[in-house]
Amino acid sequence: MNTSNLLTLFVMTEKGLTFVEQAVSQFKNIIAEVVIGQDGSVLNDYSREIASVCDSAGVKFSLRKDFSTITTEYAMAISWRWLINHPPEKLIVFHDSLLPKYRGFAPLVNALINGESKVGVSAIFGASEYDRGDIIHQTSVPISYPITIAEAITAVGSCYLVSGMAVLKTLASGEPLRAEVQDHCQATYSLWRDDADYQIDWSQSASRIRRMIDAVGAPYKGAFCLVDGVPARILAAVDQDDVQIENRTAGKVIFVEDGLPVVVCGTGLLKVTDCVSDEGGSSLLPLSKFRARFS
Repeated sequence: MNTSNLLTLFVMTEKGLTFVEQAVSQFKNIIAEVVIGQDGSVLNDYSREIASVCDSAGVKFSLRKDFSTITTEYAMAISWRWLINHPPEKLIVFHDSLLPKYRGFAPLVNALINGESKVGVSAIFGASEYDRGDIIHQTSVPISYPITIAEAITAVGSCYLVSGMAVLKTLASGEPLRAEVQDHCQATYSLWRDDADYQIDWSQSASRIRRMIDAVGAPYKGAFCLVDGVPARILAAVDQDDVQIENRTAGKVIFVEDGLPVVVCGTGLLKVTDCVSDEGGSSLLPLSKFRARFS
């Protein structure tokens, strides 16, 4: 197999940046082009940083909106969200879960909210139905809570490097990629998320809400709620020991400690330590009054 200009990379986000940095330093000779995706819904989509790495390495790159056609034998997608028109047996996709669990969208965010004890990456071949392709390589890493999405992205980034470099090494050697069929009976699915999914449900447990707040923080917009009708983002909170409440009402403030509100949850209490206006970004703490409701 002629490995020169063998591969087109489709990448985006911080995970894509970390991957490209290693890929162009070790396997530049097999990469024909890097296609960069953009995402206006996050604070930083890392598209400029990815482009800078490619430019410095002398690797051809283009933005998704400017890209036309794949001309290489293989295509590889890292943290990519759009369909790629390429033969499935020549399309390598990296998914942010240990498949067959969490097929679908936002798997890392949903895994953190659910309190999974480990996260990881699966490198798979393309398939007619999403995330059902045969598994080429998997890497996992244990995690403990509390953990922010930024910390989890870094942890998963190391998994991308291990699995990604293993796949690139095989391609560069000219050897065929071997894969195993997924156990479809063990499959679970992770639904797409939109702005409504940033809304805090205060009837849930304090521990789950805390995980949700940590899981949708930077680089995402942050967990959303109303504080006495004012749109707000809860950027940080900590669990508190529960107390016996005779007329439990989720969302009401029960204590204020040094200006920080302690909010009643479905079970448990949550002290809000960082809360900003959703419109101006100014801090809403210390809380101006005791009788406040989070909804």
